[in-house]
Amino acid sequence: MQVGPSAVSGAVKYLMRVGIVTRERDPGERRDHYRVDQTAWYKAAASSDEVFRRFEEGARDGADVLGTDTPAGARMDETRRFFAFLRSEVPLLLHKWNELNAQPAEQPASPDRGAL
Repeated sequence: MQVGPSAVSGAVKYLMRVGIVTRERDPGERRDHYRVDQTAWYKAAASSDEVFRRFEEGARDGADVLGTDTPAGARMDETRRFFAFLRSEVPLLLHKWNELNAQPAEQPASPDRGAL
């Protein structure tokens, strides 16, 4: 990937901070092992509400200052509405995922031996 050790170190620290990666060490070993949490993406999506709220509020403030009757204000209001939409939809999607994930995984379809 042609990246330096400091870039990798910084990326790993970030991933640990946001909870996507954990550092583990086997007893008696000096070497660290990094593991991607199986539910990392779910956790990231579940914790996104605060980020979406900040964008929504910032866009609302921008639209208020610029006025929604201006092109820039209208774009800010659309941005506000987009993040409000995400805030309302992501919890529903996570609920649907939990329901889907609770079901047994589908087995791959067996090939049709009669087909060419």
